[in-house]
Amino acid sequence: MPIKLEQFEKIVRRSVVIREKKEEEIPEQHLHPFDIRNIHPKLPEDVKKLFDNGHFAQATFEAFKFIDKEIQRHSGIRETGYKLMMQAFAEKSPAIKLTKMANESEIDEQKGFQFLFAGSVLAIRNPRGHEYGVKDDVDSCLDHLSLASILMRKLEQENYI
Repeated sequence: MPIKLEQFEKIVRRSVVIREKKEEEIPEQHLHPFDIRNIHPKLPEDVKKLFDNGHFAQATFEAFKFIDKEIQRHSGIRETGYKLMMQAFAEKSPAIKLTKMANESEIDEQKGFQFLFAGSVLAIRNPRGHEYGVKDDVDSCLDHLSLASILMRKLEQENYI
């Protein structure tokens, strides 16, 4: 669904207000949706540009492609997508350890994130990369980008980014 002119105008006006004032002085209704949702700042600038231009599915796709490349870079694994995530976060000899894996709870957490990373590639990234005409609304896009932010923050927590 194309972004309506009124929505676009609000987004543009909010971004101008943000540049002019310090963030703590700005009421929430004047913040960019990325600031309200605390979207991870290391996602590529193109993600925000696509979002601001109403290309919500493409913004989501670009964010998850970025995560895929980050996992490749840190794991040294050449695979992409689901196979990459399953290998990079494998329970036995993972290329990327998100926990110390010293007890059952930490092993479960590693496995849970393995499935979150792999599932997000299958359920969110792949349809936008392999199918024609996938459309997202603004809220779905922000939900997807919030998940991408959770994954990025977990990598950041463990000093992978």
